[in-house]
Amino acid sequence: MRADHSQAPGAFASDIEAFIAFNGLERGLSKNTTAAYRRDLDQAASFLAARQVADWRTVTPAQAGEWVHSLDAGRYKSASLSRKLSALRMLARFLVKEKIRDDDFTALLSGPKLVRKIPGTLSADEVSRLLVSPTGGDARGLRDRALLELFYSSGLRVSELAALMLQQVDLENGFIRIFGKGSKERIVPVGGKALDALTTYLVSGRPHLVKPKTGSQFFLNNRGAALSRVMLWKLVKKYAQRAGIAKNVKPHGLRHSFATHLLTGGADLRAIQEMLGHASISTTQIYTAVEPQRLLDQHAKFHPRNREK
Repeated sequence: MRADHSQAPGAFASDIEAFIAFNGLERGLSKNTTAAYRRDLDQAASFLAARQVADWRTVTPAQAGEWVHSLDAGRYKSASLSRKLSALRMLARFLVKEKIRDDDFTALLSGPKLVRKIPGTLSADEVSRLLVSPTGGDARGLRDRALLELFYSSGLRVSELAALMLQQVDLENGFIRIFGKGSKERIVPVGGKALDALTTYLVSGRPHLVKPKTGSQFFLNNRGAALSRVMLWKLVKKYAQRAGIAKNVKPHGLRHSFATHLLTGGADLRAIQEMLGHASISTTQIYTAVEPQRLLDQHAKFHPRNREK
């Protein structure tokens, strides 16, 4: 069972809880993110307490560096190491902001270089085959065609697609209102073919799935309840097989394909960031590594020294 409160030594715990409350209430970070920060800071506090450090107010940069170095010598992936260092840095800045400390004891710390993996994507042809794989005019076929079209058209997360409600969808104006990580709201456009599929589902498909206790969930299962993330996963796998796609297709792959194909087509990275709901542009920049040839072509076409040839 996950602890709801800091398990750090007493002198450290109160500041950790104040920091967690700040991030949850004022910054709107998700419960999973704040829970991860709590575990990281509990770990740091236990390490420091074992070395006779009294509390966060007396931690020195050297002592903080010892903890980071101890992690680097362990069996942590670079992403986990970077998150742990980020949690400690954010705490240090919070302590300065709240006038608990005068200095940021993490200012000179350096962490591991985060190596991001290039996400798996489908080609445009593979996506086209996937989207037409739900056949038939029954309610489930219309539903599955609509959800795959929306998945690729708008780059939603699986959790966002599963939680979609009727009132979030504006078919007339061609957009949906999404409440993503940390309950942050964003407006996402929906393409023409996806709009057509959604309209057909709402008119000819969804009414046949509605049961007496059905609410306003957009995509319904046979019992009239919302489709679960597990079912969405199974549906994507099912239709990828039916489309003859040899790759290991995952639901998030459609989100990656959405972003990659937009970038390849010349879309602005900031616009893609907004549509994906990324808090930081650095998260979106991973897609610039997927299609390096496009960047080479852009450089060759627009750099003044190349045009002089």
